Amino acid sequence: MIWPINCILKTAIKITHTMRLLLLAFLSSCLLQLAVAQNSAPEMVVQANLDAYNAHDLATFMSYFSEDVTLVDFNSGKITARGIDEIRAIYEPYFKASPQLHSTILKRLVFDNKVIDHESITGARGNPEAFEIVLMYEVCGDKICKMTVIRKL
Repeated sequence: MIWPINCILKTAIKITHTMRLLLLAFLSSCLLQLAVAQNSAPEMVVQANLDAYNAHDLATFMSYFSEDVTLVDFNSGKITARGIDEIRAIYEPYFKASPQLHSTILKRLVFDNKVIDHESITGARGNPEAFEIVLMYEVCGDKICKMTVIRKL
């Protein structure tokens, strides 16, 4: 009678060990997916912001900026706008004056919480001519907290 109980206990221990290995593999996979998701989260925020820009949806476009967002002109190093209200004051008339406004990503680089887009923009203030611009976004949590603009001189 003791022998079958020992066999059952040994089998139970083997199953437990196997289950531990499976659980460890599963958790490792989950953590890897979480790490990938966190690394792509800034890109998703910036892409959603760009989608709203192209849809001329000011409310949704603005929803991706933090309350204390800063807009920086790279060439001069000066802050162009500070805070969401100043950003809105720039983009609201810009959207109204640009019904055909559209941005196309030429290149995108994602590094940590930074997203750098090389864009071609058409329809700005009714101008059909395309111009290129580079935007560097810094994402804090799920909001854009800094946007630096590089224009050709």
